[in-house]
Amino acid sequence: MSEILLRLSGIHTHIGQYHILQGVDLEVPRGQLTMLLGRNGAGKTTTLRTIMGLWRTSRGTLTFDGREVGALSTPDIARLGIAYVPENMGIFSDLTVRENMILAAREGSIDERRLDWVFRVFPAMRKFWSLPAGSLSGGQKQMLAISRAVIEPRKLLLIDEPTKGLAPAIIMNMVAAFRELKETDTTILLVEQNFHFARALGDRVAVMDDGRIVHAGAMADLAADEELQTRLLGLSLDAHQ
Repeated sequence: MSEILLRLSGIHTHIGQYHILQGVDLEVPRGQLTMLLGRNGAGKTTTLRTIMGLWRTSRGTLTFDGREVGALSTPDIARLGIAYVPENMGIFSDLTVRENMILAAREGSIDERRLDWVFRVFPAMRKFWSLPAGSLSGGQKQMLAISRAVIEPRKLLLIDEPTKGLAPAIIMNMVAAFRELKETDTTILLVEQNFHFARALGDRVAVMDDGRIVHAGAMADLAADEELQTRLLGLSLDAHQ
């Protein structure tokens, strides 16, 4: 059994009058890629934002690397080695790719060996290094958002729907890039709607419904059980082409 890097125990999150997370129990093993799946509105994005401290827990315990972090500010959580790539990517469109990357690096200095590794994983970043980020395509912007998150070594990456709206060819490039990331010691928690992408990359899977985790286990087991897919997600993985 792998060591648990991140553990959510009985997490409740309210946004205004809405009770979004209703007792989430989630474990993310160190060194693995955990997929967080579920129908729209199940609470997946709220889970990521709660981990980052962007939404506050109203009850429960959030533990990262053996430390309770539920009361920490977002900058303090980031300093522990967690990076968050939101669905809207959060890049600065008026700045160049280079300037976006420098802003993400500690003390504004990029390690050249790390940058070479990023260029190998995401070759488009080298090609568009001096161009405004706003001129990139949707897939290239997503690659920039992930590149910013990994320009410094991180213990945990939280990534929200990286393939949303991307063409199949770009998604295949993204699969290759994430396989490279999996070979490092970075742990990844990834929200995704593309189930073929999830099946190709996931080590573990957790399925959310109505603000709770309703299934957790090996991704391979879910991929092999069409009846379970249909019960949990409403449609089998093989139906998503």
